[in-house]
Amino acid sequence: MTMSDDFEKLGRLTPPKASAEARARALTAAMQAFDERQENSTATQGSVQPVRQSSIFNRIWSPIMNRKLLAGSALATLLVVPAAAFLTLELTRNGAPFGESAQEIALKDEAKKEMQRQRPEPQMVAKKAATDELARQREAKTLEAPASAAVESEAAAPAADAMANGVARDSAAPLSAVGGMQPQMTYQPAPIAQEESLIAPPENRERFGKADSNPVKSVLTEPVSTFSVDVDTASYAFVRRSLMEGQMPERDAVRVEEMVNYFPYDWPRPETAAEPFKATVTVTPTPWNGGTRLMHVAIKGYDVVPAQAPKANLVFLIDVSGSMDEPDKLPLLKSAFRLLVERLKPEDTVSIVTYAGNAGTVLEPTAVKDKAKILAAIDTLQPGGSTAGAEGIDAAYALAEKAFVKGGVNRVMLATDGDFNVGPSSDEDLKRLIEDKRKSGIFLSVLGFGRGNYNDALMQTIAQNGNGTAAYIDTLAEAQKTLVEEAGSSLFPIAKDVKLQVEFNPAAIAEYRLIGYETRALKREDFNNDKVDAGDIGSGHSVTAIYEVTPTGSPAVLNDDLRYAEAQKPAADASPHGGELAFLKIRYKKPDGDKSELITTPVTEANAVPALAEAPNDVRFSVAVAAFGQKLSGASALADYSYDSVIDLATAAKGADPFGYRSEFVNLVRLAKGLNGSRN
Repeated sequence: MTMSDDFEKLGRLTPPKASAEARARALTAAMQAFDERQENSTATQGSVQPVRQSSIFNRIWSPIMNRKLLAGSALATLLVVPAAAFLTLELTRNGAPFGESAQEIALKDEAKKEMQRQRPEPQMVAKKAATDELARQREAKTLEAPASAAVESEAAAPAADAMANGVARDSAAPLSAVGGMQPQMTYQPAPIAQEESLIAPPENRERFGKADSNPVKSVLTEPVSTFSVDVDTASYAFVRRSLMEGQMPERDAVRVEEMVNYFPYDWPRPETAAEPFKATVTVTPTPWNGGTRLMHVAIKGYDVVPAQAPKANLVFLIDVSGSMDEPDKLPLLKSAFRLLVERLKPEDTVSIVTYAGNAGTVLEPTAVKDKAKILAAIDTLQPGGSTAGAEGIDAAYALAEKAFVKGGVNRVMLATDGDFNVGPSSDEDLKRLIEDKRKSGIFLSVLGFGRGNYNDALMQTIAQNGNGTAAYIDTLAEAQKTLVEEAGSSLFPIAKDVKLQVEFNPAAIAEYRLIGYETRALKREDFNNDKVDAGDIGSGHSVTAIYEVTPTGSPAVLNDDLRYAEAQKPAADASPHGGELAFLKIRYKKPDGDKSELITTPVTEANAVPALAEAPNDVRFSVAVAAFGQKLSGASALADYSYDSVIDLATAAKGADPFGYRSEFVNLVRLAKGLNGSRN
């Protein structure tokens, strides 16, 4: 038999497959035994080639040799060397790692467990494997230098015993990257993350009221629109924070009227306090629909001079529950109230009530002239506990009654993230309590903080029932705007229960749609009912409402004519008010009054401008904000009106911008455009 024949047989030979358990024991014992021999032997033995070849040899061919398929050790050496080279080449070509594979680690772990169960067996296996290995090396050395064989034979028995004992002592020693043993290290498998130990993302428990956008209404069937004014600004601040954090706001969080009313406008104002506010109406073309027009209604309140402002009795009702323990909640809240205290007059009074599980009075009514005491009380506030908001409101109203100022401003200022999750009262109970206290002359305003569990729906309800405002404080700059720059409009009302009603002339207007104010809609009969609550207007406040109207005969009319209503269609020249487009009515009460008063304004073509570019900057900018708010809320009417068009309209109408609010708005539109991923 020639050497080539042996190689051919070897190439065609398929080794018998050993059981996984036996394979693991043999592999581990042989590898560790040889490595221990390398560490302990004082004589240089074996090849200088990397140990990995020995590892492959033992793993593949040891079963064959044990079954005596090859009789001679010398012949085995000649056959194994090229076979090992061939296998190494195949492993390299197929991308197999030279370190331990996952399967090898698993097999060694299984072998380790088996050795622990049967301790005598590893010694026997290790000794046998060590003897075989030394015999192979001895025979290989004989081919190269016969004189060294005697030395190897004399050292074989004690070396095998030592190696076997070493395996028994440390059968779990790990292998290095090249197959060597690391006696001083213990193999630790990578920890497997348990499902319960994974950190779940924080739950988003923010709650917003749901309200469908106002529909297009036919003037023939529903000619009158009635709603309560809204001077809140919380929605804009919340939308801004969402966009600045790189996410589009929830549609329910967008209230278009609050976005429009966020900005200061220089509408014409009343001359004296006897006229609490003045209405200005402007009719313009619609930038997103060539077949409709916009009827822009602007109201400006009388601005009370600070020296004439009534005395204020304020109670800070502060949520210090555990949910407020975040930088944008209680720490920001404390800074905001410090700003407000600096704005108050020395004769004003401040009280502080906190609630977290149980309500507590931190500061009895204290004059602002003792400012240091008030600021020190604010600084002591610390978060902790669950929220029992109803108890806190009870305590706050008790302090407000204790320091009540007749003819002055008596107001509870609730500062919270809106998490009224514990407490004896339901939402309806809270609303009834606030309504009762409102009738006694104590109003309530809300300042919202933070993200994650902000209950916007409840905060809006509380503010509306408390004759107060709702603001969202996301930055110290927003606190400065709300509590310092606009303190007069936030704290000092000049009119309460303000309602607007518009009657459209069917001879001139076929359809209309009120933009925003979905949560402020009133019934037609509520307008003259003084028992129905509505919004308030503070000192210097401005309120803006925009209708999109469709002229009679316009191709943009959406509703078909009624088949059986031909007789109801008015003749163009039959009405004594034929030149009017609409009739605006405003009803309000004085802050300490119970009987409403009425202001009326007819709307004619004299209020119209032929092009939007000819309208004042404030009108055009407010229209841009209304367009942006509608796009964020998903209004179908603006599906084809792009963000770029909003940017162009707002930029051209920016005008004087001393605080940078309008520039910030343009940047927000750009952010929304980028986040939306399209030009529209």
